[in-house]
Amino acid sequence: MTDHDDPRTPQTPTGPRELLTLLRPRVSMGQLVGGLLCLLLGFAAVTQIRSNERDTTFATARQDELVVVLSDLGQRSERLRGDLRDLEDTKARLERDAEGGTALEEARRRATTYGLLAGVLPAEGPGVELMITDPRRGVKALNLLDALQELRDAGAEVIQVNDVRVGVDTYFLDGGNGILADGRPLAAPYRFRAIGDAHTMTTALNIPGGVVKTLQGAGATVSITQRAKVTVDAIRSS
Repeated sequence: MTDHDDPRTPQTPTGPRELLTLLRPRVSMGQLVGGLLCLLLGFAAVTQIRSNERDTTFATARQDELVVVLSDLGQRSERLRGDLRDLEDTKARLERDAEGGTALEEARRRATTYGLLAGVLPAEGPGVELMITDPRRGVKALNLLDALQELRDAGAEVIQVNDVRVGVDTYFLDGGNGILADGRPLAAPYRFRAIGDAHTMTTALNIPGGVVKTLQGAGATVSITQRAKVTVDAIRSS
């Protein structure tokens, strides 16, 4: 037996197929894992480099570029501050206008109230009409004063007697030719027009032993009419 025929002696491939088998790369599992890790690390490094480049844009910018950026930011900030000042001024003006309007409305309301009380403004509203006829001429100034006081106590806000507007200092006097109201002569029938709660005033005038009963005792005829609108148009001169 020769060495060539000994099965324990390694055989050297001499054919093409055996040569390709020797040249084929042998890759283990560890080599695959290592390659994958290298690929991931490389990707992470590239990503970090790009991020750093973006973060350092202003750091690497030229001075003139930074000046332009800062100038633009300053202009925007100033515009915003100006807009804020304008809004605050507008808010303050609206508040002043609202307060001024409220004060003006309150002043007008008070002026109207004082004008009605002073008798220098006409008035309309619900109320009563008290008519006193005096065929026997038995009605005196005191009787009319009692009627006026009863209406006031019952809540009458505005009162007129014939053509005389009643004021806070209105008075009645017995004169030689009849009754005087604030120095002006009154002729019967005596007509009271009073604005206020009609039901309350009617009840007050009709209480037992009150004004109506006293006037009837003096020979007068009394009628009380409740009205949805009573017009008081007489104006006091002073």
